[in-house]
Amino acid sequence: MTDITTERATAAASGAAATEQFRTRQGAGTADVDTKRVDTLVTELLSAAHDIIRRHKVTYAEYDALKAWLIRVGEDGEWPLFLDVWIEHVVEDVAAENREGSKGTIEGPYYVPGAPALDARATLPMREDERGTGLLFQGQVTSVSGAPLAGATLEIWQADADGYYSQFAPDLPEWNLRGTVSVDDEGRFGIHTVEPAPYQIPTDGSCGRLIAAAGWHAWRPAHLHLKVAAPGHQPVTTQLYFKGGSHVADDIASAVKPELILEPGLAANGKDREVTYAFVLDRA
Repeated sequence: MTDITTERATAAASGAAATEQFRTRQGAGTADVDTKRVDTLVTELLSAAHDIIRRHKVTYAEYDALKAWLIRVGEDGEWPLFLDVWIEHVVEDVAAENREGSKGTIEGPYYVPGAPALDARATLPMREDERGTGLLFQGQVTSVSGAPLAGATLEIWQADADGYYSQFAPDLPEWNLRGTVSVDDEGRFGIHTVEPAPYQIPTDGSCGRLIAAAGWHAWRPAHLHLKVAAPGHQPVTTQLYFKGGSHVADDIASAVKPELILEPGLAANGKDREVTYAFVLDRA
């Protein structure tokens, strides 16, 4: 992975880290590809682009600007960011259209496999002076039939109170606010963490230039990322948001769904917050 511990949290550094993570997870090989499927998808994609050019009378100046921007996206290492922010939510909708259990949403570019293993009742790895309101995130993992899934695991990762992810910004411990939680015999878990902050996707690179040119905002609402899995069941990748939070209604990544909005209440200590959430997994 790109060493960004001595760099600023720039789009280029973040993009390089995201690209390297994706390449590592994909491995050296590629899946078998049906040539007819490739022909259909690529032909329709190009036809849609041709139609846009004709309908909007795209000029050579605009075409050259697009070409230069596409080249720069690759140079900045921002293809994972671009695809995850503006494309992935539709792919996820199609992939999950027949699912009966919990709703999922995009993974995003900041997932890192291999987070530290934690017990069912655990505190995420964090700095001694980690800022933010304490949060107890608890619940249960069951099957669609309601049976507890004792063998389930929850991978959880999140931004800190400044909106930064460990391994994608400087000066953060490697596994800060990341963990892999194994549920108990009743499928239950209780995770102590801090509430994350909303954040802007990096705006000093190519994606930022697109946002500025289109007059969009770059904000994502505060959220917890989770991957929930159990033997014999379909895994779910999701994000959970906070009711009333900034940009829940206008997420730049279009990833918010009503079923994914949490409503934490005040914890017994009168200072922190807590919330209970159920994950329901379909049979594989």
